[in-house]
Amino acid sequence: MRAALPVIEGDVDRGGVGIHYEVFGSGETTLLMIPPSPITHSRIWKGLVPNLARHYRVVTIDGRGNGKSDRPTDIAAHTVEANVGDILAVLDATGTESAVVVAHCHANWWAVSLADRHSDRVDALIAIAPGVPYLGRPQPHWVDTAPHWNEILDDPNGWELNNRHVYVTRHRDWIEFFFGKQLVEAHSSKQFEDAVDWALESSGEILATGEEGFDERVPDRESVEAMCRSLQVPTLTIHGDLDVCQHIDRGREFALVTGGEMIVFEGSGHLTPAREPVRVNRAIRRFVDEHKELPMHSQTWTRGMNRTKKALYLSSPIGLGHAGRDLAIAQELREIEPDLEIEWLAQHPVTAVLETAAERVHPASEWLASESGHIASEASGHDLHCFQALRRMDEILVANFMVFQEVVEEGGYDVVIGDEAWEVDYYWHENPELKRGSNVWLTDFVGYLPMPDGGEHEAFLTADYNAEMIEHIARFPRIRDRAIFVGNPDDIYPEVFGPGLPKIRTWTEEHFDFSGYITGFTPPTPTQSEEWRSELGYDLDEKVCVVTVGGSGVGRDLLEKVIAAFPKVKTMIPELRMVAVAGPRIEPESLPRHHGLEVHGYVNRLYRHLAVCDLAVVQGGLTTTMELTAAQRPFLYFPLRNHFEQNFHVRHRLAQYGAGRYMSYHDTDPDQLAEAIAAEVGRQVSYREVETDGARKAAQMIAELI
Repeated sequence: MRAALPVIEGDVDRGGVGIHYEVFGSGETTLLMIPPSPITHSRIWKGLVPNLARHYRVVTIDGRGNGKSDRPTDIAAHTVEANVGDILAVLDATGTESAVVVAHCHANWWAVSLADRHSDRVDALIAIAPGVPYLGRPQPHWVDTAPHWNEILDDPNGWELNNRHVYVTRHRDWIEFFFGKQLVEAHSSKQFEDAVDWALESSGEILATGEEGFDERVPDRESVEAMCRSLQVPTLTIHGDLDVCQHIDRGREFALVTGGEMIVFEGSGHLTPAREPVRVNRAIRRFVDEHKELPMHSQTWTRGMNRTKKALYLSSPIGLGHAGRDLAIAQELREIEPDLEIEWLAQHPVTAVLETAAERVHPASEWLASESGHIASEASGHDLHCFQALRRMDEILVANFMVFQEVVEEGGYDVVIGDEAWEVDYYWHENPELKRGSNVWLTDFVGYLPMPDGGEHEAFLTADYNAEMIEHIARFPRIRDRAIFVGNPDDIYPEVFGPGLPKIRTWTEEHFDFSGYITGFTPPTPTQSEEWRSELGYDLDEKVCVVTVGGSGVGRDLLEKVIAAFPKVKTMIPELRMVAVAGPRIEPESLPRHHGLEVHGYVNRLYRHLAVCDLAVVQGGLTTTMELTAAQRPFLYFPLRNHFEQNFHVRHRLAQYGAGRYMSYHDTDPDQLAEAIAAEVGRQVSYREVETDGARKAAQMIAELI
């Protein structure tokens, strides 16, 4: 799922070659973003566009040869003249008189040519790893392999793969080698996969032809340098000092001859827009804003000692359970710090819970891209590959982090509280200088774990992600002022983070404090249970089965299977009353109906229904299953297939409490489910007791930082 969708998209016909473009956002200033096609396309900007489009109008192009544009194979179709013509055609088609041009790698030669020939259409130029011919020194591997470009080599390897015959016959080999060299930064597996996938949308023949077309009619060094010196626009050069595609000397000379600014990313390679999106976003915004006339504005500054104590609370939208425990913590915090102002940066469906509780939701919340919507889009048939879904949520996370960073820089918060706010934890560790105020990290699981179907590659990826997190904490322990594990040491899954990495429990005990579990409510006494049942409209002589599947649309398949089992179980237990809760993302009207079956959407204070039911049927989410455990209710739980947290972390924790009956969705048909419901409904259970002071403990730990 994309973090931002275009408001307009279309194609222009350039002599029979269709060139695709997209327009995002609005504003007086337009940014035109040109990718280095045909080796990639406009999705290379995915970490930048959502943030930039909140401030400017952004136009992206799929260059000829890739993306949604056509794929001509003749050299004449890939010259600088052809590509500059495409850019002009897109400017005209989108009604753009002039734009700040952002270009990467060899696309900067097209951008320079555009600015030279059509200076009225270019307001400024942001050159990322500029591949402008002759400037600076070339990388030696390009020089060494150029004479052999048209030869058929005997078993080429390494940079020898830079060869026309290899491009055409071993396209993937070259692409994987090339991007493996460009991503010098550790833990870049996702950026590598993206880059390879985008390149393979084109072909080796087109890539080779594009290289040859780029070299057609390139002028001499003196002409290129003179062209750059004569540019009448401000320039910003961004370059990684470890770039092995365009030597950093090329960026330095480009900045020198254009008289522009340069930012060097130390320790970075060629793909800074993908690998360092936060820094590139901020650099672009600062440069653009400095070179445009801004309206006068006023500010109010409050003396530090006169400021109200403020907290910014982020509650993960992936499962509504986070909202319940976070509200409980917030309530306890206010008991300790009565004057504390709490603002929430949250998204649907969490905002529905917060609004019901009359909490203050920050208006910037409307800019957040939907994480729960993404997770729902990744699920199918009670199957959610949670780890891979989180990896594919990368552009949403960086977009939401950019929103968060703007809010926290303007808000003057004493503390940021992030309940599994992955984007904040990751990008503050990647950009530690951006941290503001104290930072609290809450989570109820630690460690990504591979699912068996993922094989060796997934085992490698999960270990790599875990290793990056461990390295982050070791290098920048100050980012997490307080890390709170919502649970106890015994709840931690007894495994290692990966080969050569520490045991999850040992490491967690060294780096976390433990609050015990946080239910967000106190389980009712037997007398209170009768009162609650009466208040909720449940008769004492009926058997109530509550079916709930969380706050996303992932649980539709389980709901439908339980509803399919209902007629049979109703014949077995005539007094059965089933209450199915679809949640805020599943339309109740879209589900089947039966006599004695109720289907509801969002149910306020659902925990009360769960606390007094005779049986619950749920997914394998931790919050709901632990609420049932705390209330000593029988329940059937069905972890989502390929959901590592539900299948490993949650199952382990429930086993510690002796709670619930695990069932496999894919191995259970409606008849078997009816038998299980009949066997479990009303059964007396005796689980290990769940503490009720977890929210208070967490609040006390947080209050120490305010």
